[in-house]
Amino acid sequence: MITLYDSAFSPFARKVRLVLEHKGLAFEALDGLLKTNHAALQAVNGRIEVPTLVDDGVVVVNSSDIVAYLDHRYPANPVLPASPAARVHARAWERTADSFIDPILINVSYWKWAERDDAMPAGLQEAACADLKPVYDALERDLAARDFVSGDAPSIADFALFPHLASARAMDAEWSADAYPQLSAWFRRLRALPVCRADLQRARDFLATVGAQDVERRRIFWRGDRIEWMLARGFHDWFFNEIREDRVLWPGPSIPAPMASTGSTP
Repeated sequence: MITLYDSAFSPFARKVRLVLEHKGLAFEALDGLLKTNHAALQAVNGRIEVPTLVDDGVVVVNSSDIVAYLDHRYPANPVLPASPAARVHARAWERTADSFIDPILINVSYWKWAERDDAMPAGLQEAACADLKPVYDALERDLAARDFVSGDAPSIADFALFPHLASARAMDAEWSADAYPQLSAWFRRLRALPVCRADLQRARDFLATVGAQDVERRRIFWRGDRIEWMLARGFHDWFFNEIREDRVLWPGPSIPAPMASTGSTP
């Protein structure tokens, strides 16, 4: 049995769950961000990060590594394109979603759900919208000749981008349907897929009850790309004050677990 430590709020966990459901794989999902599940998650991932996947004793962390593992271990309904050029393209868009789009939208989101008594720093919203524009421009370009980002079928590019772009409206950073018709049509196609409809419903249900969830909402978990974007856009004073005010959580060490003695099927 596959166990996935995920969260309906984490775009990385949502990406992995989309892939699992696209492949039709049975799995048990545990919300790793619930404080009551932290000990179980820490036992398999010292950084206490989601997503973390456990498959027959094999522990896989990092969403991109999990997706690569799943496509190798369970090749039916692949999400990594067969064409070398398409695979490179899809993986490049996955990295863009993970390391560029994610920091922008997540950093803006803190004033939407976290327990904060300050206002968003002046200029942060404008910086977010300015940085997302070239992303939308590039997607409009790539979608001009095909239904999905890297080909005629959904790939990891689509499943990596969807959770992020689905939150753009709530973050006041959505693209214009008039200016980006191809991107808008793609988003409608994704929303029509059963796995994406289920993903959106889980996210909506989580946000509707986030105030009652047993999750940390005062101290924010920070990692490299999110910190880099804040510093690069000039919000270092705000971030350093977060550290001084003890509102920052840091990940634990990224040290692999011992190799499993089971689950060694090629």
